[in-house]
Amino acid sequence: MDKIAEINGVVNGFVWGLPTILMILGVGLFLTIVLKGIQFRNIGFLIHSTYVKALSKKGRESAAGDGDITSFQAAMTSISAVVGSGNIAGCATALVSGGPGALFWMIVAAFVGMATKFSEIALGIKYREQKPDGSFAGGPMYYLAKGLHAPWLGAIVAIMIVFYSFIVCCVVDTNTMVLATQEILGGGHWAVIGGVYALFTAVVIFGGIKRIGKVCEFLSPFMAGAYILGGILIILFNITALPEAIKEIVVYAFDPQAAFGGAAGMTVVTCMRYGFARGIFSNEAGLGSAGITHSSAKVSTPGEQAVWGPLEVFVDTILVCTITGLSIMLTGVWDCGKDGVALTMYAFDIGLPGHFGHYIVFCAAILFGYSCLITYYNYAQKAAAYIFGNKSDKVILVLWIALMFVGAYSTLGVVWDIADTVNGLIIYPNLIGLLVMFRQIVKIKDDFYNEQLPIYREEKRLKKQGK
Repeated sequence: MDKIAEINGVVNGFVWGLPTILMILGVGLFLTIVLKGIQFRNIGFLIHSTYVKALSKKGRESAAGDGDITSFQAAMTSISAVVGSGNIAGCATALVSGGPGALFWMIVAAFVGMATKFSEIALGIKYREQKPDGSFAGGPMYYLAKGLHAPWLGAIVAIMIVFYSFIVCCVVDTNTMVLATQEILGGGHWAVIGGVYALFTAVVIFGGIKRIGKVCEFLSPFMAGAYILGGILIILFNITALPEAIKEIVVYAFDPQAAFGGAAGMTVVTCMRYGFARGIFSNEAGLGSAGITHSSAKVSTPGEQAVWGPLEVFVDTILVCTITGLSIMLTGVWDCGKDGVALTMYAFDIGLPGHFGHYIVFCAAILFGYSCLITYYNYAQKAAAYIFGNKSDKVILVLWIALMFVGAYSTLGVVWDIADTVNGLIIYPNLIGLLVMFRQIVKIKDDFYNEQLPIYREEKRLKKQGK
């Protein structure tokens, strides 16, 4: 394990250097410009086209198009994948390793990542394929292979997604769940705890994407409720300290050495690296993986589903990760010596009266992690099938359960560093593909907005007039 950590440290330092950070920022800003600030304009239309439409009876009845699951189920499955251990443990490790300023860079990455996520979903659906069994498959391997006419690149990305899914989810999320359980129980054997979670995961993933979609449709709207409410209460209880906490986050983003007492080696690039790496780990903008799940949605046009992208990133990072970071900062525990989920549990315990906050974080960590375990399996299964066909399904399923035990046993620091490295390796081919195909993305956005935005505005006008 020490040798693996040493090798990964070298690769990680290269993958998450300044060029990668500039690439993420540059592509995100470019897509924001060509999409005319899609994440900042017509917010009411975005919400209406997603949550309002999905939850309304009229929207459900009028849903049309090919796909395996409803638009809402696909979105909730994707949100279940991104709202995971990165929001609880990943944000905490970013603050410990990169200082409070890392939260600032997480938010910056999220704002530009909203346009990136729209683009990935749009292309994922445009280039999706219907398989002989009637199911649909899409994602970065499809749009890179067909859109760039580079099947070899699609195959490479598919392999990377399989590896990424196993490391980022099987290992990291199981690790977070086991550590949270041990923190609550004051101990417990990793194999027993890991075995219980593996059993519950197997029950769902044996049912395929339709069962995963139904479970996530039920879990996703509620699983973050108590966690978000708890974090908001901590902010309200410490509202007088909020301005100073925000000031520290911004100041330490550009002067991280001040947070660590002038520690040598702590540079702005290091702080940005942890903010960007853990932010992307959390919201997946730039990886293309969201296109895999959204490609199963029953929609008529790519733009109809792609509008979920900006809101996914907002909920995941701007809302949930910010709540985690502020809870840790306002309780003053970011440098107390704890790390990961244990740090977040400690912050909630101190920040909420009655010392029950750690139970809220524990429940959230289990639900967040579990939702990721059943959704990332779909990533691995679809990516493997792209290369080897459906005959790989059983192999992926067995490996998925087996790797959960590796995650249960793994060391926290090594797990997160390897996850960062795998994320970084996928970013380059995906972002290059988005740059080359940006005109297609703009057309998808314009076609949808030109058709639906006038309808929304007219309905809004008539509603004001009481008609």
